[in-house]
Amino acid sequence: MSLEQFAIIDTTLREGEQFINANFTTEQKIAIARKLDAFGVEYIEVTSPCASPQSFEDCRAIAGLGLQAKVLTHIRCHMDDARKAVQTGVDGVNVVIGTSAYLQKFSHGKSIDAIIEMAIEVVTFLQSHGVEVRFSTEDSMRSALPDLFRVYEAVDALGIDRVGIADTVGIGTPHQVYSLVKELRGRIEADIEFHGHNDTGCAIANAYAALEGGGTHIDTTVLGIGERNGITSLGGLIARLYATDPKLVEKYNLSQLAELEQFVASLVQIEIPFNNYITGFSAFTHKAGLHTKAVLNHPSAYEALSPEAFGLTRNIHIAHRLTGWNAIRHRAQELGLFLNDQQIKSVTEQIKSLSDGQAISMDDVDRLLLDTQHIQPVGEGIAWGGH
Repeated sequence: MSLEQFAIIDTTLREGEQFINANFTTEQKIAIARKLDAFGVEYIEVTSPCASPQSFEDCRAIAGLGLQAKVLTHIRCHMDDARKAVQTGVDGVNVVIGTSAYLQKFSHGKSIDAIIEMAIEVVTFLQSHGVEVRFSTEDSMRSALPDLFRVYEAVDALGIDRVGIADTVGIGTPHQVYSLVKELRGRIEADIEFHGHNDTGCAIANAYAALEGGGTHIDTTVLGIGERNGITSLGGLIARLYATDPKLVEKYNLSQLAELEQFVASLVQIEIPFNNYITGFSAFTHKAGLHTKAVLNHPSAYEALSPEAFGLTRNIHIAHRLTGWNAIRHRAQELGLFLNDQQIKSVTEQIKSLSDGQAISMDDVDRLLLDTQHIQPVGEGIAWGGH
């Protein structure tokens, strides 16, 4: 059921601000928030108002934008933080405290009994101010299950909106996340949020597993930026869900994703990786002859995702030794040329021979084709890539 009714909590303005290159100005935060809202995420989480005086003002500014998305802020399980959070005008407050033995010993030094007592006080206070409330354990995947369930059941008894599972060091596997969420789903009534770090490369898979297990909310950031290796990528989660069923993500403005990612990448001074989900420059590029033939016949033969759904185009790369004659024939047709199979195969062999000795370009390919027959009017079609 959650696969059809999930919500995205994008935390680029909180977790993403913890990325090493992130130092967003107020104006940049507002611009990111507006772009996330245009994309259609249901929630936008911003840095704790207790982090700094400017963080408090930024929190208030974003909460006052009148966005369709709900604006959340993120605080420690502490009454001082809670009092400050409700002064910002946010729609909801996300409360967190560590429950693993590591964090109990090396961070806050509180017992599980003390954590529950603090949680009840803070959650009750926030509920009295009419905001949406989530209570999350930190380092959930390294916490003892009996401790986790005691905490979650205590806050669930208060009628909390949502509890959170946080794989803070990215140690969980999809099976472990699925099992934990499924067990928790059978114990509480509240919604379940998952926040997964990507230290071991499982963030997207773990987020999907959380939904399969009965989770309802997934934390993401644009390009997956965040502390260390970051968290679940917004685009990566969308790609995973789209591949399952495009209807799962039709509520989002998918054509806005590329602009959103390019904007954030420019602010944090990184290049979008070549193999980035959906928007990487090679994401929809086909090169090997066997692949290009099938893609020209039916794109889904080698595409789980449709580039058109994201406002993008596929690229057929043919200026290389791996090219196939079917792709060369298609290019000739694009150029308005009328060549028989023998001529096309001859040009294909010339391309292979030339590229064995040097890098060649699309201009070289086109020149070989044009030398074979007089050019006709050029039509529109697939983008063709060279070296």
